Amino acid sequence: MNLAATNGAMGVGLVVAAVVVVALLIGAFAVGIRVKRREAPPPRPEEQPHLPEGGPVRETREVREPEEVPRSDERMRPHELKRQGSRTSAGQERPRWDEGGSGSFGSGGPGGGR
Repeated sequence: MNLAATNGAMGVGLVVAAVVVVALLIGAFAVGIRVKRREAPPPRPEEQPHLPEGGPVRETREVREPEEVPRSDERMRPHELKRQGSRTSAGQERPRWDEGGSGSFGSGGPGGGR
């Protein structure tokens, strides 16, 4: 008798837990709908970005070189340094690897395949 009563209580507990989970899901769905209604509507076609008058912007390739760190006899504080960026290089020829020179892997030798 006790075993049957325990199984029945466990079954009722599972049903109650399932009802609670379903109620939470329905509540979350209702809150989501309310939040969505408060959001701004999607932009209309006339509000979308358009191409510039000259057409699409193209990629620019250039060789850059780093700016030099200023030399000083005194210690410079971070607020005294300007932004260390890069500038356009005087020579715009792209650096190439020399045949037989060091590449990204090891000594640049012929490797196992040759």
